[in-house]
Amino acid sequence: MTVPEENTAVPTEDAVVTPASTSKSPSATLYRKERSFPAWVPTFIGRGIARDVKARAPYYASDWTDAWNYRVVPAVVLIFFANVLPGIAFSLDLIETTQQYGVAEVLLSSFMAAFIFSIFGAQPLCIAGVTGPITVLNKTIFDIIERQPNAPDYLQFVGWVYLWGAILHWITAALNWCNFLQYVTLFSCDTFGFYVSWVYLQYGVQVITRQFPSGGASSSSEPLSNSPTATLDGAFVGIILALLMTVTSFLFRTLSQSAYFHRHVRRFFADYGMPISLIASSAVAYWGRFNSANPTTLPTGHAFMPAGDRPWLVRFWELDGKWVGIAFPFGFALWVLFFFDHNVSSLMAQGTEFPLRKPPGFHYDFFLLGMTTFIAGLLGIPAPNGLIPQAPIHTTSLLVMGHPKKIDLEGSPRGEDLRGSRISTSWKDEKNKVPEEQRGGDQNKETAIRTRSRIHHPRSDEMLEPDPTQARDGEGDVRRHEVPVAVVEQRVSNLAQGSLCLVLLTRPFLHVLNLIPRGVLAGLFWYMGVDALQGNGITRKILYFFKDDALTPADEPLRQVRKSRILLFIGVQLVGFGATMTITQTIAAIGFPVIIFLLVPTRMWLVPRLPFTPEELAILDGPTASPFTMESVGGSIR
Repeated sequence: MTVPEENTAVPTEDAVVTPASTSKSPSATLYRKERSFPAWVPTFIGRGIARDVKARAPYYASDWTDAWNYRVVPAVVLIFFANVLPGIAFSLDLIETTQQYGVAEVLLSSFMAAFIFSIFGAQPLCIAGVTGPITVLNKTIFDIIERQPNAPDYLQFVGWVYLWGAILHWITAALNWCNFLQYVTLFSCDTFGFYVSWVYLQYGVQVITRQFPSGGASSSSEPLSNSPTATLDGAFVGIILALLMTVTSFLFRTLSQSAYFHRHVRRFFADYGMPISLIASSAVAYWGRFNSANPTTLPTGHAFMPAGDRPWLVRFWELDGKWVGIAFPFGFALWVLFFFDHNVSSLMAQGTEFPLRKPPGFHYDFFLLGMTTFIAGLLGIPAPNGLIPQAPIHTTSLLVMGHPKKIDLEGSPRGEDLRGSRISTSWKDEKNKVPEEQRGGDQNKETAIRTRSRIHHPRSDEMLEPDPTQARDGEGDVRRHEVPVAVVEQRVSNLAQGSLCLVLLTRPFLHVLNLIPRGVLAGLFWYMGVDALQGNGITRKILYFFKDDALTPADEPLRQVRKSRILLFIGVQLVGFGATMTITQTIAAIGFPVIIFLLVPTRMWLVPRLPFTPEELAILDGPTASPFTMESVGGSIR
C-alpha cells in the first residue's frame, strides 16, 4: 500500500518557494514563500505585481523623507529642461502634420506620467514623457489612415489604438511577461540607445532645416511657427543659436570635470550648466541684429486648452465598428514599443553603476503604464513612456560621491566595489562612511562583473563632480578616486519636474515658452545626442580601435578579445541599428518596434552561434542592471 502524501511538501506551480539565493538586498526576505491555493486556482496571475507592491511598500514613506537633500534641486532643474523641451520639439512634426495636437497636449502628457509614476509607481527614478518613437508611431498612423477612403476621426482611432495597447499592457503585467527582461542585455540596450542618440541628432538637423523658407521664398507655405514669416536670416540665426547652445553646454561640462575654479563652482557647472546655456542662448536671439532676423520660436496655444479648442474628452467609443478591429495591429505595435522602450529605460535608470538600495517593480509599473496609455487615449494626448537618455540622467544627477574603503596590509578589500552593490545604511551616512558589504559569492563572477563595468560604465567617475563635502583642495589625484556611494532615491524630483509642466500651461509661462527659439532646441538635441553617444557601449568599442596601444592600459578588458570579434560584435549591433533607422524613414515605420524587439532573440540565439568564445562574450556583453534590480523579473540569465 502506498501512503497518502497529504503532508508531503511538494513544490508546485501553486506553491512556489523561491530559493533564498545569495541576494543581499533589503527585500530578499519578501521573495521567500507564497501561500498555497487549490490546484485549480491560477495563482501565477498577478504574482509579479503583488511581489512588486509587497517589496516596495515598506519604502514608501522614506521615498518622501529621503528627498530632504540638496541633490534633489539640481535633479529637478536638469530633468525639467531635458524632458519638456525635447518632448515639445519631438512633437513639432506631429503638431504641424496632424493639426490634432498642441503644446498643451505634450505638457499634460508629461505631467500625467510624472504624477502617476511618482505617487503610485514602484520605480520613481524612471522619467516618463513624450518620446521620439511615439511621435513617429502617431504620425505614421495619421499618414496611413488619411490615405483611406472615408477616413475615421484621427483622435477616436488613436483612442482605440491606445485602448488595445493598454489591454495588452495589463495582460503582460498580470501574466508576469516582464520576466522576459532577464534576457535583455547590454547588446540590446546599447543598440537601442545608439538608435535613440542618432534620432536626437537627426531631429536637431530637422528642426534647423524646417526654419528655411520653402522654395527659396521669404516665407514658408507650411506652418513652421506661430510667426507670420520664416526668413532666411532667421534660419541662419537659428544655426548660430544651435551651435552656441551645443558648445556652451559642453564647455560647462568640461569645466566641471577640470581642475579649474573652486570645487563648489565646478559642482555648480555640473548641476546647472545645461539650463544656463539654454537660457543664455535664448537671450542671445533677442540681442541686436539677431532679433531683427526674426528667428522662429516654439508654437503655443491657449492656456489649458487643447489644439483647436476641442473638448478634452475624446469619444472614441463612437468610432465605426470596422475601424475598431483595424486599430488592434497598431495597438500591438504600440505594446511592443512600450514593452521594450519603457522597461529598458527603467533598467538603465537602475543600471549596475548606480548603488541603489530600494527594490524595483517592473510588473507593477508596466501595469501603471497601461493606465497612462488608456488615459492618454481618453484625453487625446500623446502616450508617455520611459525616456532615454533622460531616465539614467535623472539617476546620475542624484548620485552622492565618496571614497571607497582602502585595502588593508594583507591586500584584502575592506569594502567591495560599490558599482551595483547595495547600500545598507541611509544615504545621510554616506558622507561619513562606506557601508561594509557582506562577503562571499563566486569570485570569478564578481571579476566578470567588474570587467564588464569597466567597458560599459566607465564614465561615472569622470563625468560627475565629486561631492563637495568629500573633496578638498590640495588632495590632487585622491579626488579622482571617488566613486558613487549612494543615490538619493525619492519621489519628489519626478513629481516636481512634472508639476512644472503643469505650471507651463498657464498664460504667463506659455508666453515665456513662446520666446524660446527653435534653434536653441536643435542645439539641445545635439548636446543630448552627442552626450548619449559618448556613453554608449558601441561608441566605446569603436573608439578602442583608434587608441594608441602604448597609452592603452594593460588591464583594458578589450585587450583580451580578438579585434576581429570586436568588429563582428559591433557589426551585428550596427545591422540592428541600421534596420531600425531605415524603416523609420518609410511608410513602414509602424513596424519599427518589432525590429527593436527582435534585438533580444538575436542576442539569445544568433550571437552565441557566431565564432565567439564564452569569455569574449562575457567581456563584450553583460547584464544591464545588477542582480538586486533583476530580482523583480526573476534574475538575470547566466
